[in-house]
Amino acid sequence: MTFCQPSLTQQSASVADPAAFILANTRHQAVPHAPEIGLWLADEVTPLWRLTEEALGELGVAPPFWAFAWAGGQGLARWLLDNPQEVAGRTVLDFAAGSGLVGIAAMKAGAAQCLCADIDPFCQAAIGLNAQANGVQLDFTADDLLQAAPPQVDVICAGDVFYEQPMSGRVLDWLRQADAQGSRVLVGDPMRTYFPRTGFALLAEYAVPTTRELEDQEIKRTRVWALSRDG
Repeated sequence: MTFCQPSLTQQSASVADPAAFILANTRHQAVPHAPEIGLWLADEVTPLWRLTEEALGELGVAPPFWAFAWAGGQGLARWLLDNPQEVAGRTVLDFAAGSGLVGIAAMKAGAAQCLCADIDPFCQAAIGLNAQANGVQLDFTADDLLQAAPPQVDVICAGDVFYEQPMSGRVLDWLRQADAQGSRVLVGDPMRTYFPRTGFALLAEYAVPTTRELEDQEIKRTRVWALSRDG
């Protein structure tokens, strides 16, 4: 869920063993809205955030998005599991992947290959651990994909990416470019402030359990959308 903050990637070398850090500070638990999937998740955001800053030797780093199952990702994962024909046999990109939840759902739904992309220095380890726990294989890149044309894949999945400006505009432009190249673009979003009001076709709506640690409600109304070429 982290993108376009290249300075963070340079700090990954200061974390001697990201996988050990994750295992020591999270616990394996089922995803509330997609219980077929288990992830290494934190119970509280603030203590882990502080530990992350200490591990990186830097204050003001991005929150540990990789340690939580965000509502948009949960909704999108649920939809992929219930509609496997959307990704079966296809190549998938899980953009701003965080924990890798959506990528795992895509592989469980029969995707041929899934590339998870996130620049957070802990994400590669988190996604590796979560993929192993779920018996799937995921590829990973820490490249800032917004700096180049979208990769040629069949499906791009993006959960919880419209949470701040002006980044939301850059992400939307990039996703539209991917759509124009022929990728099907799927988005999971719990009615964030900066989600575009036009250009998307509604696929599903869910009541997703979450936590006050992350959201303003314990049940978050979450929608899954497809970018519409008519929009």
